[in-house]
This record gives sequence, structure tokens and C-alpha cells, in this order.
Amino acid sequence: MVAARETTLQELLEGSKQYQVPLYQRTYSWRNEQLERLWEDVVQLAVDRMEDPDLTHFIGSVVLAPSPANGPTGVQEFLVIDGQQRLTTLSVLLCAIRDHRAKTESAEHRERIDQQYLTNKWKPEKQRLKLVPTQADRAAYLACLNSTPQAGGSDRLGAAYRFFSAQLAAADDPEDATDIERIEDAVISGLALVSVTAQRADNPHRIFESLNNTGQRLSQADLLRNYLFMRLPTRGEVVYESLWLPLQENLDSGQLELLFWLDLVQRDPRIKQTDTYAGQQRRLDRMRTEEEIEQEIARFVRLGGLLRMILDPSGEPDATVRHRLVRLHAWGTTTVYPILLHLLDRRDRGSADSAQIAAAMLYLESYFVRRLLIGRATASINRVMLAVVTEMDADAQVDMEVSRYLSAGRKYYASDEEIRSSVRSIPYYLNGRPRQRALVLRWLEETYDSKEPVDLASLTIEHVLPQTPTAGWRQMIGADLQPGEEFGRVHDALVHTLGNLTLTGYNAKLSNSSFAVKRPQLATSGVLMNQEIAKQERWGRPQIHERADALAERVISEWPGPAERGAEPSGPAWDVMNKALAELPAGSWTTYGDLAALVGSHAVAIGQRLATTTAVNAHRVLQSDGKVSPNFAWVDPERTDDPRGLLEAEGVEFDARERANPEQRVTTEGLALLLGAEIPDLLTVPDPGQDPKLRDRFRDQLVERQGPEVAEAVVVVLNVWTGIGGHLEYGVEKETSCFLMSRDKTDPGGNIWPATVYPSGKFEVVFQYLRSREPFDELQRREELRQRFNKIDGVNLPATKLDQRPGFDLELVVDSTSRERLVEVLKWFHGLARNDIQMDSDDSAGH
Repeated sequence: MVAARETTLQELLEGSKQYQVPLYQRTYSWRNEQLERLWEDVVQLAVDRMEDPDLTHFIGSVVLAPSPANGPTGVQEFLVIDGQQRLTTLSVLLCAIRDHRAKTESAEHRERIDQQYLTNKWKPEKQRLKLVPTQADRAAYLACLNSTPQAGGSDRLGAAYRFFSAQLAAADDPEDATDIERIEDAVISGLALVSVTAQRADNPHRIFESLNNTGQRLSQADLLRNYLFMRLPTRGEVVYESLWLPLQENLDSGQLELLFWLDLVQRDPRIKQTDTYAGQQRRLDRMRTEEEIEQEIARFVRLGGLLRMILDPSGEPDATVRHRLVRLHAWGTTTVYPILLHLLDRRDRGSADSAQIAAAMLYLESYFVRRLLIGRATASINRVMLAVVTEMDADAQVDMEVSRYLSAGRKYYASDEEIRSSVRSIPYYLNGRPRQRALVLRWLEETYDSKEPVDLASLTIEHVLPQTPTAGWRQMIGADLQPGEEFGRVHDALVHTLGNLTLTGYNAKLSNSSFAVKRPQLATSGVLMNQEIAKQERWGRPQIHERADALAERVISEWPGPAERGAEPSGPAWDVMNKALAELPAGSWTTYGDLAALVGSHAVAIGQRLATTTAVNAHRVLQSDGKVSPNFAWVDPERTDDPRGLLEAEGVEFDARERANPEQRVTTEGLALLLGAEIPDLLTVPDPGQDPKLRDRFRDQLVERQGPEVAEAVVVVLNVWTGIGGHLEYGVEKETSCFLMSRDKTDPGGNIWPATVYPSGKFEVVFQYLRSREPFDELQRREELRQRFNKIDGVNLPATKLDQRPGFDLELVVDSTSRERLVEVLKWFHGLARNDIQMDSDDSAGH
């Protein structure tokens, strides 16, 4: 026997209550995509509640059972049978809101939120927490709850705290005194849950098992179909044969659900896809006759044909419209589908022609491209695109209306001047999706109107000035340095910008080669932009800026900008900087130059901003030598704590010369990864069946650079690796690296390797690549791997590098004990990668 009722987070948490997560529940596991979805719902709800304060948004259920340990302390204790992931996430979000408001508004918010929603202040220590996570998550949760320096660590729960902190920092408008208060209110009072409470006699574990038994669930499209035909008692069979069956044959179940959501969102952009059935049912309930229902199904059939055109533009008869649909489809975002369906519908109904909707699609394409070029590819993009249709004047010309809407307000539709500035400074390679970055370069190449077209789809992005510069490149760039400039800062400011990027089919061959080697290869390329680069005698800062300027003019010519006096200037990306700082894990640091390269600014400007405007974790920004800036001062005049002492409390190590450990530094690329950037592998893993000469070259380089003793010890490790079933592959660059492969690309789950060995002396652990490969896409697996490596004497891989590629010196493997421990780690990794070790089942995980 169970009792179910709708409730809010406020009602669930207020009063003397404690929610205990049982041991059989899995550890906290929400990832960024789930956090992003919750955050978007909260932000939208906060906006909507300004008009309707009673509005709520349903986010799911929690299933509870009275705890057997309930005692006389006055605290109601419950076991969380289902919903612990959701409840933990919301508690972490409250911690982030508390800390943000305490820092930016008043310290009173800390005690208020703690007492109301997070702790039972006057109860015994055992009952102090309102939420008691499972044992493995408790330390990380307590760090967030108690606001210790370790809050926001590299574990998944810490990552959630950092995510919410970053989002709050970005959402906080200094000119809006109540924006964060509205977000807190939306979380506390606006998020609706169903609380299901079992009886004391029920077996909690048995309930847990029954809740997690899997079954085939009806999709929203299935539910809507059933509802529609329930409304057709006499016409059902005829309508099914003549209308529904052709629709179902044209679109699969997922596409049907998409169609029904697109139909709703054109009326109300706030509708979530998960609410499709409920939204359509409410609309259709107002129809009284079978004839009306049949007409609706006929309308769905017509719209389904238009959606099919969006999904597969090859059937579009107009060449210009087809060209625009192909490009927008290639861009790979469904947020453009509502306006595309609307445009095709307008043409179908005769209120727009092909030329007008093609022009409107060009504005959409231009909007995407220009946002990417100024480093704002994703900021509020969903909200902007979903609202296009409802904001358009139905009687106006569609292309002009799309342009007017995108140009109005702060939507990051970059002006020509912003394009000219950003193409020089923004790290293009670290923004947007890899496919989108490559698409813009391909489309730019098409503007050259080559007489001998090249298959651009087979090409990849190449850095002309390489990401890892050789001595020759250092000398070339060094010639451009002004007094006081550092090579590292100048290189970081140039390397990922559009002016330094091109398309080639031989990325691995060129790689770190000198410009003298790259130049003839580029000159003989069929890609005309490469031939332009090859006309240069050298490749330094002046040439990169000159090419950036030329490409900016091509962008401006190809993609129209916003309407005059419409768009607000985007300004410096301080919100991006604030999010990056908020995402910096405790125990890590970055530099003013790293932040400057990330947002396309200058280190001096970053320093000035941090000196005058409050930013989370500003003390984690150091000079390029790892020292605290002598000019550092807290923006809050009442703060007197020593920034170095705070960093040490968080886990940053300093040497005798007061320099932070460089292994704990998060570079520009690392900051981009923290913000969710998709950066392709910087190394090419060769396919099996390589030239055996590569193995010999690797070993020769190893002996030459490390000596016979180290080389022999490394070979022992490699022989053990192949003996347990792994295999070795070798890089094709000048320094021949060795990859310890567990799986190939053809294996289930794709290729995977734990480490790469470099003859120059590094054993590199490739966490960056493991983050997208099962089973090490789970953060706790990478953390376990890190801890196993750190048990080897002399190895200290920082927790802050779990998304990067840290390593240790090859000399360590000379010691037999260290070598044996390394072999044990590699055996453990290979066993997991090949499923030879029994993994903890996630199927029994609670929600």
C-alpha cells in the first residue's frame, strides 16, 4: 500500500526531515546533458513565473519508505528508493545558489538556505543532514554542503556543483537585482514532483527491484495515436488506412514524436518535447467532432511531408531552397526545425514563395555561422530559435521577419565589425562542434569557385602554426615578438584562430613540420585557400592576421549580417570567462593569458576585469610563471585572506620559489573542455597492420633519447602488454610514439588505449580520449584509473587533469617495483576494456 501526492521541493525539504540513500543505490551519475536539461527548465520556469507565479514544471517522482531507524529525535527519516539522482542534484543546486547569493548579495543567504532546505540545525549530528547520500558520494557532498575548499572537485558530484556555479555566474545580470532570487524561487516552489511513500511494512529493496524492471514503454507518438483513434469510433479504420498508415510509413516513431512537438512549439516555444502528448491532448480535447479530429490528422500528414523534406532535402524541387536545406541539415541542430517547418508550411499555403523562404534560410545559416565565429555558438541558442515563429508577424514577408527577429536585442548576431575583430582573436578551433567548424571552412573554400572541385568532406582541419611548436616555429614566431611579450602567450593567442586554420587531407603528415616543409604540400593542394597560404614566404603573426582579415571579408560577403541598428554589440565574453572560472576544479589554477586566449582578449584586460568585478575563483588565476600577481586584490574590500594560502588549502602545490605546480595548471584547451568544447583528438591513432619500420624507429629513438636502461625497461612493459592480449600501434610523426591499444576501431565500443609512450621521455595517460570511450566515459572509472597510477612511487597525476593528458617520466619504470605496479594497472585497464573483469552493474541503479 503506497500514498502518492504532488509536492514541491520546498515542501519536501522544509521541517525536520532526513532522506537517506540506501547502499544498494548507485553513486551519483548525472552528466552534463542531464544537468543542462534541468538548468534550462529552471531558467525558463523562472521567466514564465514572472507572468504566472503559480506555474509549475513537473520533473519526475521520488519514491520513499519510512526508515527502520526512525527514533524519538523528532526527525522524520525516509529511505530514498527511487529518485535519489534527482534529489541529490537539486540539493547540490541549492548549495550553488546559496554560495552564489552569499558571495554576491548577502551572507545571510547561507544560513537561511542551510536551515530551510539543507540541514536540521538543532538536531543531533546523525540527523543534521536533510539528504544523506550513499557512502561513496558523502565526502564530495559534504564539501559542497560545508563550502570547504574541496567543494567542486573532479568527481561527478563536484562537477555538478561547478556546472551550476558556472551557470549562475553567467546568468547573474548586475542590472537585475532579483534574477537569481527568481531562479531560487523556481527551484524551491516551481519544480513539481510526485512523492510516493510506501508503508512501514513494505520491503524497500523489493519495491526498488520492481521499479527498475524494464519493459517496453509507449512513446509519446504511440500515446497520441491511441488517443486520436479513440476519438474516431466510426471513422477510425478508414482514417487509419487512408491517412495514418502513409504518415507512419513516411516517418518513424521518433520522427513522428518530433513532428507532434514541432507542431506544438510553433504555438508555444516553452513546450518541452517530453510534454508533447499532454500538450497535444489538451489542444485536441477542445475539438468535439470526428470530422475535426480527421482534419487534424490530415494536417499532420501534410506537415509530415514537409518534415520529411527537412530531414532529407533531396526531394525539394527548388534548387536554392534545396541548397539551403542541405546546409542547415548538415549543421546538425534540431532547434532550427520549427522555423524551417513554418517556412515550408507558409510556402505550401501560398503566403510565401521559394525565393523568400530561401532568403530566410540564408539568414538562419548566417546567424549560426556568425555566432560561431565570435565564440557564441551555443549561448541561449535554443531559446532564440524556438521563439522565432511566435515572434514573427504572420502578415509580413518571411525573410524580412526572420532578419528582424534575429537582429533585435542581444542575440549575438555578429555585426561586420565584430566579425573582423573576432576572426583575428577568438579561438575558433575551441568553439562549436567539430563538424560545424569544418563546415564553415568548407563553405569558405567554396567561395573561391574552384574550376577543379575537391571532395571537401574528406578533409580535416589543419593548424598551419602547430599546436606543439618545434624550435624552428619558436624562432619564426619569436621574430614577431614585441618587447615584454612571451612566446607562449602569443602562440596561444594565434594557434586556434581562423587565420591559422585550413583544410587538408594529410593532417598527420604535416602536423608539426616546419613551414618550409608544409609550404610545397599546400602549394600542390587542390584546395585554393591552401594555395594562398603557400604564396607566403613565412608564417608568423603578420601573415596569420592578414589571412584572418581576408577570410573575415569573405564571411561578410557570403553571410549577411544583422539589420542596421538592430542587434546590440556582443561585447567582451565576460560571461564565458566567468563560467570557465566557476568550472575550475579545486586544486587547479590557470593564467591570465589562458583566459585571454579563451575569450579572444588580452591578459592585461583580463587582469583589469578581475580587479574591478567580482568573479568566482578569481584567486585561481595566476601569472604565467605560476606566481600570484603582486597586484592581486580582492574586489570585496572586507576580504583579507591570502590567495596563496587559499590555493594551498584547495590542494595547489607551490615550490620554494612560490610557483604553483605546472601539472595543476588548466590551459586554454583545458578551460574549453571544462566548458564542454568538443576538441578532436590531437593525435592520430594509426590503423592496425602498420609498417614494421615504425616499431624499429620508435625503439631506436627510445634508446637514443633515454639510454639503453630506460629503453629496456619500457620494452619489458610493452612485451607484458602484448602478452595479456593488447597490441601496439605507432605514430607517424617525426617523434614516433607508441600506443598501447586494447581495442581497435572495428571492435564493439570502438578503439581504446590507456596511454601513449613518447621517446622524448613521457608516459602519457590519455584521460582526454577516455572521456568518450566506454567504460571510462564514467568519471569514477577515470578517477579509479588515476588513483591506481598514483600508487606507483613518483607518479602524481592531478585530479584536475581527468579531462586532459597528464603523464610521468619514463625513468620511473627502471625501478622493478614501480614497473610491476604499472603492469598491474595496465592489466586492470585491459580487463575492463575487454570486459574480462566483472564490472558493477549499472542496470540495478536507482534514478
